[in-house]
Amino acid sequence: MKPSRRAVIAAAASSGLAGLPEAARAAGWTLPPERGIREIEHTWIPMRDGVRLSARLFLPEGQGASPAVLEYIPYRKRDGYRSHDSAWGRQMASRGFAYVRVDVRGSGDSEGVLTDEYAEPELADGEAVIDWISRQPWCSGAVGMRGLSWGGINTLQIAARRPRALKVIMALGTTDT
Repeated sequence: MKPSRRAVIAAAASSGLAGLPEAARAAGWTLPPERGIREIEHTWIPMRDGVRLSARLFLPEGQGASPAVLEYIPYRKRDGYRSHDSAWGRQMASRGFAYVRVDVRGSGDSEGVLTDEYAEPELADGEAVIDWISRQPWCSGAVGMRGLSWGGINTLQIAARRPRALKVIMALGTTDT
């Protein structure tokens, strides 16, 4: 009899994430096969008002359209957060998910002005980015969102707006005290 998902998660938690592959194998789960990836350092995403947001793409090779995961934060994709983005992007793309890292309006390489945390333009742009991703030839039309801290909070706020293509979210560290 296969262990339940709960048992697999509990086993992984008790031994740290290093135990997850063994626990998953014991349950009969396997990760998708690793594949090559293509990294696109910079592409523009146009907004309705003419502002362009800057994105870095990690795309799986050797398959058709893929589900995509968006991370949408102001922490400049070109410098301080780069190693984090590279690790997530390469891991996700190597397992069949496109990973899209976008600098919020007025931050990093994106155009415009960042006026405040979680302001209406940021949230509206997030919806537009999800729509743009869902219409790309490399995307299956299904988009997820992940974020930590600022990114987690804007993930929750954008999800509450119910964009058509947004199918799943992973919000981490989302206290706003």
